[in-house]
Amino acid sequence: MSASRTAKTYRKQDLPVWEIRRYLEPGPVVLVSSALKGVPNIMTLGWHTVLEFSPSLIGCMISGANHSFRTIYQTKECVINIPGVELAQTVAGIGTCSGANVDKFEKFHLTAKDAQKVSAPLIRECFANFECKVVDRSLANQYNFFILEVVKAYAPLSPKYPPTLHYRGDGLFMVSGKSFRIPALKGL
Repeated sequence: MSASRTAKTYRKQDLPVWEIRRYLEPGPVVLVSSALKGVPNIMTLGWHTVLEFSPSLIGCMISGANHSFRTIYQTKECVINIPGVELAQTVAGIGTCSGANVDKFEKFHLTAKDAQKVSAPLIRECFANFECKVVDRSLANQYNFFILEVVKAYAPLSPKYPPTLHYRGDGLFMVSGKSFRIPALKGL
């Protein structure tokens, strides 16, 4: 029996186009740290995508109204930090205030750690950190879209696939679910 004969069908209705994000939100919510003239900042980001494996490129949409936009645009660097689920309240809190008005490291009791290849700090409490250089900002002024290259990465050996936090829109978060392998794709 083919998969199409056993697949569930859905009764659909019109959906306002501004609500599609709850279906398309990419990967885990991340904390992006940056620094301008020695002053560190953190923002919560859910709009990012892997663009290439090698070099390791990531596309990020950072609103031009966001304090971090200007910093990352000027310095051409940042750190993408992957928080664990235990930081959910912190992630939400960071996303509701501006670094123009508050020191988010202090307010949310996070530890800035020196990076090796960028001047933006790592967040010690996050389970993975990716030091990034902006390699293309030609779409930033029109679409708020930056292309970053990961130049240094840190992650624990275990767990290899930790649960991650995902934003669904409208204040709704979810934790990544059950992982499974499709044997035909192993090693790809």
